[in-house]
Amino acid sequence: MNQLHTLDTARASFADAAQALKQKRPKEAERICRALLQEQPGNLPHLQLLAHSLILQERLAEAEALLHRGLKLAPDLPSLHDELGSLYAQSARYDQAIAAFDQAISLDSNNPRTHQKRAKALHLLGRDSEAETAFRKFLEKDPVAGEVAEGVRLWREGKLGDAETALRAVLRKSPENIDAMRYLALVLQDAGKNLLDAEALLRNAIQRAPDFLPALQNLGALLLERQQWEAAAEVFENIVAQDSGDALAWSSLGHARTRSGDIERGLSNYDQAAALNPQSAGVHMSRGHLLKTLGRQQESLAAYRQAIHYNPALGEVYWSMANLKVFRFTDAEVRAMLGQLQLDTLSDSARVHFNFALGKAFEDLQDFDRAWSHYHKGNQLQRGLVDYDPVEHQLMLDDIREQFSPDFVERHRGEGSSREDPIFIVGLPRSGSTLIEQILASHSQVEGTEELPNIATLAQATARYRRDGAAFPKTVENFNSRDFESFARKYLAEVKHLRTLGKPYFIDKMPNNFAYIGWIKLMFPRAKIINTRRYPLDSCLGAYKQLFAKGQNFTYDMLELADYYRGYTGIMAHWHRLFPGEILDVHYEGHMDDFEGQVRKILAYCGLEYEPQCLRFYENQRAVRTASSEQVRQPIYRSALGLWKNYRAHLGMWEEDLSDILDALPTQVKALAG
Repeated sequence: MNQLHTLDTARASFADAAQALKQKRPKEAERICRALLQEQPGNLPHLQLLAHSLILQERLAEAEALLHRGLKLAPDLPSLHDELGSLYAQSARYDQAIAAFDQAISLDSNNPRTHQKRAKALHLLGRDSEAETAFRKFLEKDPVAGEVAEGVRLWREGKLGDAETALRAVLRKSPENIDAMRYLALVLQDAGKNLLDAEALLRNAIQRAPDFLPALQNLGALLLERQQWEAAAEVFENIVAQDSGDALAWSSLGHARTRSGDIERGLSNYDQAAALNPQSAGVHMSRGHLLKTLGRQQESLAAYRQAIHYNPALGEVYWSMANLKVFRFTDAEVRAMLGQLQLDTLSDSARVHFNFALGKAFEDLQDFDRAWSHYHKGNQLQRGLVDYDPVEHQLMLDDIREQFSPDFVERHRGEGSSREDPIFIVGLPRSGSTLIEQILASHSQVEGTEELPNIATLAQATARYRRDGAAFPKTVENFNSRDFESFARKYLAEVKHLRTLGKPYFIDKMPNNFAYIGWIKLMFPRAKIINTRRYPLDSCLGAYKQLFAKGQNFTYDMLELADYYRGYTGIMAHWHRLFPGEILDVHYEGHMDDFEGQVRKILAYCGLEYEPQCLRFYENQRAVRTASSEQVRQPIYRSALGLWKNYRAHLGMWEEDLSDILDALPTQVKALAG
């Protein structure tokens, strides 16, 4: 799971907990916070919110211990001192409350609620004149601070519309108020609208106050959310230049650089974050992900085990270890995972990860029934956590088939771009696409990139300025040659930053692009498209055993997976009829008996001279991000053939539903895997 996904999970959890508090359900807020903190023990917003929920339950000693724990992690965070002051005040320890409020004010003098609470504590100690003087002096210094604070209060209570109105009113009266700019940007971001306006507000605040670190942090997080990796990296570089001890900024910089393709520097940034905050399980896990991508398996395992040391309930780490594929758990690690599943406090997400990891563990022990039990439980749980509409997917395929008809394709054949840089590898996940990518990326003329989402996002972008509400594929109905060529240029521009080696050809290995082959061929008539195939039952099983970091939500239900497979074969048959001889089907099983012949066929199809290093693809040290990263660093092996037979007792549905597809397979494929 990547850093961006971790941030999204924390943000959603925080919103749920805050909503529970708003509805006067502090026990529910406590449960939500504890579940998140099991996976992210250093998450300060959740620590503080948990403490607040305990205060509301009058469990002051527990809350105080939590706040002190938070202050050890972030001694300069004013909100923690403020919350501690509130706790002291509630327990009538007013002198300590005033000291805590004074500390909060020394760190952030612009929060009127802290001044107000300090004034109340002074009043309860009988120091009324001192209280009145202090609060009046603050308001005289910044008369609009109270209005900003009111907007912030509304935002924290989830009243986003009212908060936006209040903060815009402040900016009309005080257009240079950087706090109002920042909080209004956060309101817009939480509302999921006008993200460009939110970015503009934050940049305006930073322009007026270049050392305004909270606004810089917010801007960096917003750019990460919008997948503006290089821009985000610039922001976090600015932050660490001003505060080299900010572990979160170093971690975020590592994430931004990694996603922009600079994996070595990203790893260095995560190393810095780990040095500053060695107890952060999340940072160690992120380091493990990158080390795995770079093929440094033993260092990756060490990082993962370090994460487990600091957070034994972090199921994602165990799954990340299992996802190395060529790794086996120790008996102690299996017992630890089984023990975690017995805990009532374990979150659904962690339970999913532990089940998938245990599936791999018992598969390695050849206890296939027990392995299936865990895989199946993990899939059933995960299906409830993701969105996927099989009817909507099938309707999309039907619309694509109707729009990209023989007449439409013939009318536009040969239009679009004359460039032939991209080589597209499509198919279903876990069907051997990473192997094909590694073979091609070992050629001197070809650069491997990653699974690029740009083809699908550009297809959806064809509806951006439509007034009739039309969506892809209907939007291309009246396209002409210039339109297809224009989107081809946009695609090449968007992926340019990933082509760091300057080779003539590059690979786009997004498997789901099989649905967009007509779109690809009208943009890039000369582009090569390789469709990776694997024995259907092995293909479906491989997908069902895989917990994906994101997307591929069709894989978590057996019936939906079989239907998706049938839809895939149907649309591929359509493309083969429209583009005869222009799409190369490569069966995974075909590598076994004549690997050199298979490689020569792939290279010839791509118009590339044969190079013997393509046979030694496993020597290629390039970064590989997919689940097969360790498997493609080994020579071809036959043990992956017919794995479905180990689970045959559980796969009757697939055998029946896909029987006609199985019967139509080439004889060699059926002989090797059937």
